[in-house]
Parts: sequence; C-alpha cells; structure tokens
Amino acid sequence: MPAADENTGFFGRLRERLTRSASRLTGDFVSLFRGRQIDAELLDDLETRLISADVGVEATQAILENLRARVARRELGDAEALVSALRAQLVEILAPCAVPLAIDRTRRPFVIMVVGVNGSGKTTSIGKLATRLGTDGHKVMLAAGDTFRAAAAEQLDIWAERSGATIQRQAAGADPASVVFDALRSAQSRDIDVVIADTAGRLHSQSHLMEELKKVRRVIQRIDATAPHEVLLVLDANQGQNALAQAQEFHAAVGVTGLVLTKLDGTARGGIVVAIARRMGLPIRYIGIGETAADFGVFDAGAFADALLGGTQGASQGVKSAP
Repeated sequence: MPAADENTGFFGRLRERLTRSASRLTGDFVSLFRGRQIDAELLDDLETRLISADVGVEATQAILENLRARVARRELGDAEALVSALRAQLVEILAPCAVPLAIDRTRRPFVIMVVGVNGSGKTTSIGKLATRLGTDGHKVMLAAGDTFRAAAAEQLDIWAERSGATIQRQAAGADPASVVFDALRSAQSRDIDVVIADTAGRLHSQSHLMEELKKVRRVIQRIDATAPHEVLLVLDANQGQNALAQAQEFHAAVGVTGLVLTKLDGTARGGIVVAIARRMGLPIRYIGIGETAADFGVFDAGAFADALLGGTQGASQGVKSAP
C-alpha cells in the first residue's frame, strides 16, 4: 500500500478513535458554534472544554489569552476563523515536539532504554517499535530487563518472534542491570544494530526503584559511554495530568529524550499531549491508538490537532504509521 494511503489511514483511525472515546477537545464542534456569536460566553465554553480534555490550566490560559486578544482586535470574525485560530495555536505548541526517532547507524548497537510506570503499555510499545525497526532493515535485540513482572519476558518473547528480533533474558528475579549488560555484550558480538532494553515498571514516586533505573543506565555506560542513545518514556494518556507528573519525575531521574503516548483510543484526555508538549518540550516520538503494530505511529502535530478537533485538514500531512 502506498505510503500516503498508510499515513491517511492512520490519521483516519486516530480521528475516529478520539471521536469514539469522546476525546475531541470540543465534542460536537458544529453544535458548539452553530448560530452563536464569538463572545465571552462562547470563549468561556471553549475554555471549559479545553480543561476538561486535560489540556491543562497553563496551556489553556495561554491559548485563550491569544484568542481573546485576536477577537478584541477583530481578527476573528466568525466561528470558522476561531476554529482555525485554535488549530494554529495547538500546532504551534505541538510542532516543536514532533521529532521522529532517528537511529544513528554509526552507533552500533544503538541503545534504547525504555522506562515507564506499570500498565502504561511499555512492553507492548517495545514490541511495536521492534517491528517498525525490523521493517526498516535494522537487526534488533530485545533485553528483557523487567525481571519482576510475571510474564514480562514471555510477552517480549512473543513480540520478538513477531518482529524477527532476538531476545536476551534471564531467570525471573535476576538483576535487571545484569540482563541489560549481557544483552549489550551479546549484541556487540552478533553485530546487532539496535538494542531495546525493557525495564521494570514503577511508580515515579518510588525513589528506590528510580535509583535502580539509574543503575541500569550506569551499567550501560560502562560498555558505551555515549549510551543509552535514547531514553524513551512510555506514558498512558488515560492518566491525564498524572502523566505530566510522571514525565517530570522520570526526566529528572534518567534524562528522558523521547516520549511514547499510548492508549489514545480509549481516553477522554487527549489534550494531555498538548499539556506535556507545552510544559516539557520533549520530543514525542510515537503515539499508540490500538493493540496492533499498525496502530503505532510517528507523531505529527497537524494531524493530531485535526484529530482532536475532529477535522480533516491534517489528512494530507498524515501521521506515519508503522508498516
């Protein structure tokens, strides 16, 4: 299938699922604006909907301040102009964070350390990423560093088989840093391109477990002082503002370099992506809208803004889905 069709297809599924889960910022935009003037009451309604979608107070205030100023200058004369201005504001916030993950082929193996809380979709995202990288021609190894959760390694085994990746694992309860260390040594000897290291899920508030993540990072650097080359934080969009707190804590602990936002197909809080982008400014590498590898796509600011608003302007830009 042509790439353009794939992109449009992923964007269409994203828009459909955000709509189905009541995740659009405004619900029924047409009903909100039909027959109404742009006045204080309408702007207040919009503010309420932005906050309800977990765009966050700070981002909402910045957006509304700009819109109110433009209305006062008579730059926005009708509802259509207001919608366009809102979309432009969202894209302005999101665009700097729409930075795809780039694998540096001079770093072999290129090491990706994946972190996140329990239930965020971390292990599944690893599997989808392995599928994507394998399709792009990379030799991938998965390091089963989550040695505490029952069936974590088994879940990775399934994804390794699906994606064609190899896997390095040890017995349940093994030292996670040891698993990752062995994986990197094995990857070097087997000429692997990319190592994706899973880590045990933990609450961002559990300081002793965050220290363990720091240990894994230190062990990786004993083998390659420049690694990990990417620290991916997987966030569940259903967590709303708590996802923002998680991003701040993990970033402080291990230096997050990219985000994966999952479960956007089942949340009424899609606006949290905007809040995180404005506060953190971290690259949003991928978003997840379902269970299959095809439901894992590269983040695109325009397409995501359109999906939140229920529009179709971003369809031509698309959100690049995994093959």
